[in-house]
Amino acid sequence: MRTAIVAAGLVGALATLTACSGGGGGGKTAAPATPSASTASASPSGTATGPSGKLQGSWITTSGGRIVALVITGKKAGLFVTGRKAWCQGAAGEESGMQMIHLTCPDGNKDRATGMVDAVDAKGMTVSWSGKTGKETYTKAEGGKLPSALPTKSKQ
Repeated sequence: MRTAIVAAGLVGALATLTACSGGGGGGKTAAPATPSASTASASPSGTATGPSGKLQGSWITTSGGRIVALVITGKKAGLFVTGRKAWCQGAAGEESGMQMIHLTCPDGNKDRATGMVDAVDAKGMTVSWSGKTGKETYTKAEGGKLPSALPTKSKQ
């Protein structure tokens, strides 16, 4: 019950963040960004140069008893893990024909530094992270509401 309350508050906060950071309003995510001459660099190891398209929105999973929230708006990405003080940020989008996520955390954590999106649809997304996190499956949070079931870390 306690986790559900924390998760509901987290999803509400992320929905507000998503609404404020995009060009749209009313809790809707911004339209996918179009490629431009400038690129968004999140880490020395990669850049996301194309639109993030299907990656747009708020995504939730659990890992090690903690809630992991990944928010993608335009080419920007942010990640929050309950129990950690650091909010990681970076870029998401197409890179060399693949959908990639690059994050930098101010505390130096590299568990989710680079992620390759294995699959994404309207309800879920699977990301293979280069750090020790490995593969995670996320559920899409719509309209600031917590998904009916939170996924847990996938086993490889």
